[in-house]
Amino acid sequence: MAAAPLAMKICGLSQESANLGLQWRIIAMYGPSFWTGCLITRLGASCVVAIGLALIAASSAAGFLGVDVARFWATLILLGAGWSFGFVGASAMALECHQPEEKARVQSFSDFVVFGTMAVGSLLSGGLLSSFGWSAVLTLSFTPLMVAVAALCACAFSARVKSA
Repeated sequence: MAAAPLAMKICGLSQESANLGLQWRIIAMYGPSFWTGCLITRLGASCVVAIGLALIAASSAAGFLGVDVARFWATLILLGAGWSFGFVGASAMALECHQPEEKARVQSFSDFVVFGTMAVGSLLSGGLLSSFGWSAVLTLSFTPLMVAVAALCACAFSARVKSA
């Protein structure tokens, strides 16, 4: 997320293009929130998280297709939408597992971990981009994605074992 506008500048694209890509990413991050709750009610939180993770994977894949404006914008928009579905769905999942009196502490700890991890990732992405390039940033993005997929699968497996 943080490296994309820098990568756009490195690839010779305009600042205006980078700015517009970031603006659309913000819309993609928060726009789906109007419907995410309905989707969680209809499909379940874990399914919404899975959709988010698939969008994030598609974001990285789109980044590998080229370094023109359209590919960067697709990467940013897919990433924003994936973040929205993943964050809202995971927040709902975290709250389902705890007693009402624990929910405020669980939500604040979850937010601390999520946003702390995002801050560290943002700080590291610039150095990674300048040292190894845009492809390295995209490739490395699959590591936390796979960790999230494994955690979601473990959670789903645990839920099935409990219900059986």
